[in-house]
Amino acid sequence: MTDVLTTAQRQINMSRIRGKDTKPEMLVRRGLHARGLRYRLHDWELPGRPDLVFPKYHAVVFVHGCFWHAHGCALSKLPATRQDFWQKKLEGNAARDKKAIDALQAEGWRVLVIWECALRGPLRQKEATVLDRAVKFIQATGSQLLEVAAGAVEQDAAMHRGKQT
Repeated sequence: MTDVLTTAQRQINMSRIRGKDTKPEMLVRRGLHARGLRYRLHDWELPGRPDLVFPKYHAVVFVHGCFWHAHGCALSKLPATRQDFWQKKLEGNAARDKKAIDALQAEGWRVLVIWECALRGPLRQKEATVLDRAVKFIQATGSQLLEVAAGAVEQDAAMHRGKQT
């Protein structure tokens, strides 16, 4: 299947995609702030530059786009064109994410990953449910990793991107 956009149009579209201040990230930031949590943004000193850092609770939050971080849900469909390129690119992104999460956990940080599909799409969770679960995780102690995705508010830390822990 050929691309319906010209090369110039595709370049413009791709240049507008940002890695921070995305709609799902802003929704999470506003919701957590409204619930009384204060955080730092995109800390360059931490592995993976988490979207939100809660030093008081020693917890970090990543708000991942399902496509860009190869989630495997309905929102992460591989493009029909240049599939080899995209497969390699997205697998590299997922490997980098796993490395950053492992490094954060090794430093004693608790990690919450909120997937885009938890907030958007046909199987999304209620926004309040996702935010309440995030607050509970951030303020709790013990659990080292939580992923919040569509269809399941909680994916236990026992499975970390296909690796048994």
